[in-house]
Amino acid sequence: MYTAALFDLDGTLIDTEPRSHEAWSRLFRNHGVPYDEATIMGFAGRPAREALLDHVDRFPGHTVEELFAEALGYTALPDMPPVRPVPGALELLNRLRASGVPLGLVTSGTRDYARHELGAIGALDLFDTSVTSDDVTRGKPDPQGCLACCAALGVDPSTVVVFEDAPAGVAAAKRAGADCVAITSTQSATALAAADLIVPDLTDMTWPPPTPAVVAAMRSEV
Repeated sequence: MYTAALFDLDGTLIDTEPRSHEAWSRLFRNHGVPYDEATIMGFAGRPAREALLDHVDRFPGHTVEELFAEALGYTALPDMPPVRPVPGALELLNRLRASGVPLGLVTSGTRDYARHELGAIGALDLFDTSVTSDDVTRGKPDPQGCLACCAALGVDPSTVVVFEDAPAGVAAAKRAGADCVAITSTQSATALAAADLIVPDLTDMTWPPPTPAVVAAMRSEV
């Protein structure tokens, strides 16, 4: 039996990928910097400032902080794609909360960002603890955030299941020693192959989810 559930935010609980994709794309376009789909997807699941460090030399005269502020400003424009809860996310959170399952949030976003987005979907008060980019020195795929969240909840990472949507998040969960359920809301199943279980969204997600051993047994029967 799992002792706690940890959740990523963007792409796992809220569908921000269309908005984020457009914001990062717009940043590159408006500066005349060439980019491709792989470039934009490289921002998924990572702290924005860390991801920008990979590209800041292509924006002469600009700092990471300036570029981050510009991209963040784009997300508030009225012509950006809307943000919605991932199907089944709120239902699962409320069900786990009602059952007394400890809940943790581990996000690459800032604390202010996380509070705003969770408040917008009515999930702000559902978590027992949260770890944001403001609380760590190394972002995903480093396991620091996941380990810190487990420590705050007083649980062993090996007894925890982590819900993620990006390869960086899956890697962080596995490096922490936790089981991981990956959601294909932003990435392909192939990109998330390191996860223990892969699902399209959180609709009808059972608790506890199947353990890796159960999933392996199910696959062997196919």
